[in-house]
Amino acid sequence: MTSPADAPIAEQAATGEQLGRAAASGALWLTAQKWLVRLSGLATIAILARLVSPTEFGVVAVASSVLPFVYLLSDLGLSTYLVQATDPDQRVLSTGYWLSLTAAAILGGALFAGAPLLANLLGAPAAASVMRVMLISVPLVVLASVPTALLRRRMRFRLLALQGAAGAVLAQLAAVLVALENGGVWALVVQALTSVAITSGSAWIAARWRPSATFSRMDFVTMARFGYKVVAVELVAILRGWAETAIVAVSLGTSALGYLSIAQRLVQVAQDLGGSAVAPVSLVVLAKVRDTPERLRQAYQRALRLVYGTVSPVLIFVAVAAPVVIPFLFGPQWSQSVPVARGLAVAGILTLGAFLDQGLFYALGRAGRWLVYSSVTDVVTVGATALAVSRGLTAVAWAFVAVAFVATVARWRLVSRDIGTTERDLARLFVTQIACALGSGAAGMAVLAVVAGPSIVQLLVVGVVIVAVHLVLLRVVVPGIYRDAIDHAPVPARVRTVLLRWSRVSA
Repeated sequence: MTSPADAPIAEQAATGEQLGRAAASGALWLTAQKWLVRLSGLATIAILARLVSPTEFGVVAVASSVLPFVYLLSDLGLSTYLVQATDPDQRVLSTGYWLSLTAAAILGGALFAGAPLLANLLGAPAAASVMRVMLISVPLVVLASVPTALLRRRMRFRLLALQGAAGAVLAQLAAVLVALENGGVWALVVQALTSVAITSGSAWIAARWRPSATFSRMDFVTMARFGYKVVAVELVAILRGWAETAIVAVSLGTSALGYLSIAQRLVQVAQDLGGSAVAPVSLVVLAKVRDTPERLRQAYQRALRLVYGTVSPVLIFVAVAAPVVIPFLFGPQWSQSVPVARGLAVAGILTLGAFLDQGLFYALGRAGRWLVYSSVTDVVTVGATALAVSRGLTAVAWAFVAVAFVATVARWRLVSRDIGTTERDLARLFVTQIACALGSGAAGMAVLAVVAGPSIVQLLVVGVVIVAVHLVLLRVVVPGIYRDAIDHAPVPARVRTVLLRWSRVSA
């Protein structure tokens, strides 16, 4: 008998070549969604940055730092458990649903009452009212947790991508309309709530699942043994974010936090244009092949090559062109975000593999190992922030770079044990990618120094040069990565054919 979690589509996709095609299709759809959402989001932020002050951005950043904590404890690790579980039935689904709903109600009420105290502790008393309004999203997230996990199990990434894109674009439109009416900080609040409402509601409708009035203590214990580790990982990350926010806000002021927020958003856009789209698909696929060591190793290495090969050029572009990108998009008043964005982009390149590694450990049911790794990394990051903040935001960003490098080396040792390879092989892949990044980055810097004219012209020329040089270097140094990158690149079919033909001819 087929469980509620597994539709026929998922069963068909779970075998051989069909699984590969489904994974590739899912990654492409989520990547397309990220491109649409993030690029349209950049346009929206460019408008809002001229209508909303840095201080107001900082207030929302403080208030928003609470929301991941609420979302996390609302989910209780349920979504990740359901994605990697072998055969969750209706009793398991309903048990997790009612448990998370109860936890969300308790937590949401406590945070609503304690919002003023928490805002004062974070150095932004004005954020209390914003926190309370944004807690409206809590029940919406809870309602969608199980349906979204089911859609992921069924590998319906196309539907999830369309839902996410629609929610984000409509939310951005709502934010601009509120900002034009002098809504100030509330424009950003409306954006967040609108996006959650649309994506949660559409997932609930599409999954066609409803909870039953059942609760199993045995199933709860099983889920809790896995889920508490997932929750702990995310909780530590949220606490790290809170600590970083508090350190910057208290030491440098709310305006500095606004500058940091803009830089973080820009780099997050670059990371989301590939890396974070591969991660959710990889979790599903790696969970399906985890019992076959050779297939697991091959799937992991191919996914890692794709992440590095396709996302690095975008982060390189941010690191190189930040002095032009930030004034062009957000206005000259945000120039203090430029050196911060450069440092964060470099750190982002170093940690691209973390997207995939977290999914790998979860797929293998070894969330505890990732908990230890991420906890140590986050504690070190907070310590580095505290030590560097006295020298300004730029020093904080480059402290992240140092931590990112050490954390990446540590991950090689952890991952190599589980996928049947060596630390040297992982290091070799990393070094070749960094070499390509340095080469394309140097070419971009040289072009930026000599190309004059309007900002849009400079950005286009620099972008084309970085991508072209990066592809050439990939083809020369690691042709396998080149072919995978071209095969999954968002370019017209004729262009892809020409580039692949060149690869075969020059081999």
